[in-house]
Amino acid sequence: MQFTNLGRSGLSVSRLCLGTMNFGPLTSEADSHAIMDSAHEHGINFFDTANVYGLRSAGVSGLGEGRGYTEAIIGRWFAKGGGRRERTVLATKVYGAMVDWPNEGKLSALNIRRALDASLTRLQTDYIDLYQFHHIDRDTPWDEIWQALEVAITAGKILYVGSSNFAGWHIAQAQAAAGQRNLTGLVSEQSLYNLYTRDIELEVIPAAQHYGVGIIPWSPLEGGLLGGVLRKQRDGKRRLEGRAAEALEAKRSQIEAYEDFAAELGHEPGDVALAWLLHQPAVTAPIIGPRNQQQLDDAVRALDVHLDDSALARLDEIFPGYKTAPEHYAW
Repeated sequence: MQFTNLGRSGLSVSRLCLGTMNFGPLTSEADSHAIMDSAHEHGINFFDTANVYGLRSAGVSGLGEGRGYTEAIIGRWFAKGGGRRERTVLATKVYGAMVDWPNEGKLSALNIRRALDASLTRLQTDYIDLYQFHHIDRDTPWDEIWQALEVAITAGKILYVGSSNFAGWHIAQAQAAAGQRNLTGLVSEQSLYNLYTRDIELEVIPAAQHYGVGIIPWSPLEGGLLGGVLRKQRDGKRRLEGRAAEALEAKRSQIEAYEDFAAELGHEPGDVALAWLLHQPAVTAPIIGPRNQQQLDDAVRALDVHLDDSALARLDEIFPGYKTAPEHYAW
């Protein structure tokens, strides 16, 4: 396994981050525990979850038990001992409401305190390595947010703070407010980023690089579109519906060119997609969200894929990216 620092921090994390959103809704607790054990065997020490994970999505059959269930699965895994907690850099998130009642969501000082304590209880731990804002809260001032985090950091409940789904100017705003309190501020930003969806190259990545914030891409395979979807359809192993099917039809020629190029390189399409992210200088660790052991083993292969300059240029031709703003659209 390869390791790197999380943003400008001294925290060492694996170049792949184990996403746990499927644990509970689609993957049983026993299988989830086995996947986490295997992740440690592969050298993956960076696990990501959220307080709201565990609720089965509408229209999707599965095992869902409700919000918070995924954290509880992880907590029972930690409780098995054997150094599981000590070997894990644990990231969770706050923002989403757990129940339908005032002050049960977003980033008020009250919700941060309650949500953090509830996550600690479910996770059966006394601290969170990386506590992430799941979304920007436009209703709560940064002074209040950072004061609440400062209390939690002083109490030893939180070590590092990250964001998710922030715009570039949100990162700048957060860092300015943290600096006024002599706090470290954000060390990571979790964003939608992959070969297919590259919008954050305009402003989020430049802001992250300026402030020393590591990018943690979610949905690195764009919901499966970059994972060999056309071949899987031909083999009868994958059937897309709704928005995913519409997206495939809109970009079918690009997906075809991409899968053909991956075959030329001698790699699986999903491995190339993950490897491309690992070649981006702003990226700390893409989040992989395996539903089973095989998907975890497949994802680890990407660490051995090297893309030279010509391969990276060809991928840019297939899926054009963005220059840094404002040069992308102005001078």
